[in-house]
Amino acid sequence: MTLSQLRTFALVARLGSLHAAAETLGVSEPAVSAALAALRQDLSDPLFVRAAGGIALTPGGRALAEYAQDIVGLADRARWQVAHAKNDAGRLKVASTAPFAEHAAGRLLDVFTKRVPGAAVDVVVESVDDLASLLQERAYDIALGARPTAPAGRAVTELGLECVPFLRYQRALVADAGHPLARLHGPVAVARLLDRPWFAGPAGIQASSEEGRWLASMGVAPEVIRLSSETEALAAVRAGEGIMLALGHIVRTELQSGALVRLPVVGTPVTGLWWASTLDHRRTTTMAQTLQRFAGTADATAAMVAPGGSRGLERRGSKFHVALWS
Repeated sequence: MTLSQLRTFALVARLGSLHAAAETLGVSEPAVSAALAALRQDLSDPLFVRAAGGIALTPGGRALAEYAQDIVGLADRARWQVAHAKNDAGRLKVASTAPFAEHAAGRLLDVFTKRVPGAAVDVVVESVDDLASLLQERAYDIALGARPTAPAGRAVTELGLECVPFLRYQRALVADAGHPLARLHGPVAVARLLDRPWFAGPAGIQASSEEGRWLASMGVAPEVIRLSSETEALAAVRAGEGIMLALGHIVRTELQSGALVRLPVVGTPVTGLWWASTLDHRRTTTMAQTLQRFAGTADATAAMVAPGGSRGLERRGSKFHVALWS
C-alpha cells in the first residue's frame, strides 16, 4: 500500500468515477486501474464494484475511504510544513486587531525578537471578523488581539484554531477634566451620554468585542466617530471634544494626575482579553507556537503594559501595517 495508491483511491471514492479521477490526476485511466488493482490485492477486498454511471464502494471500500482521506491529508500537511520550514524559517506573518497593534504589538515583538534569534515579524492590521478565515487560508501564522469570530451557526472550537488568552485589559469611559461630564456623580446610566460625541480608533467599537457586548447589554448604540488611531481619538478627548472607551493602562497616568476623569458609568470599566490564535498545533508553525507561548509570560506582559505611546502603526493602502521586526 503506497501513498500514491491511497491518493488515487481517495479521489475515486470522492468522485465516484475512475475516468474523472484519471482526468483530475492527469494520468491515464489504465494507470488508475493499476493502482486500485494493487490496493485490492494488498487488502484482499474488491473495494468497489461497477455501477450505473460509475462505482459503488463495498463495506471495505467505505472503511478504506475514511482512512485514505485522513492519510492523504496528513501527508499534504507534512509536505507543507517541510516546505514552510525550509523556505520561510523564522519569519512570522502576524495579523492583529487595530487596538492591539497600536498599543502593545510593538513592545511585545521587540522583546520577542530579542529573545528568539533569527525571528523576523511582519504585522498587518485586519478586522476581527476576517481573522478565522485568514488563519485557515494560511495568510497569517498567528493572530493577536481580539479572539477570532466564527461564522453564524458555528463555534470557534469547530474552526481548527488554538486560541489562548494572554492579556487582560480594562476600558473605562474617560473625558477631559474640563468637560461638563467630568462633574457627574455616579452611578450614571450610559444612555445619559448618548448625546455626546464618542471617539474611537479605526476599528470603532466592534460588536464582537467585550465593549461592544457591554453596549448591547445596555441596549444602546452610540454614534461613534472613528479616527485613524486611538491615539488621535484620545487627543480629541483631551481637547474636550467628547468621550471614549480608553484602555486603562494607557490613560492611568493622566487619571492619576487628574488631567482625565473616569466617568462613573454603570458596567464600567469593561474587562476584556487579548488572545493569541493559531491553527491547531498539528498544522501551525513552530515559530507561531513559540510566540503564542511567549505572549503569556511575565516578561511579555510587563513589556506590553509599560508606559509609552504607540509604535509602528501606519496606513498602506486600505490596511494598517506595523513595522518589520528582525
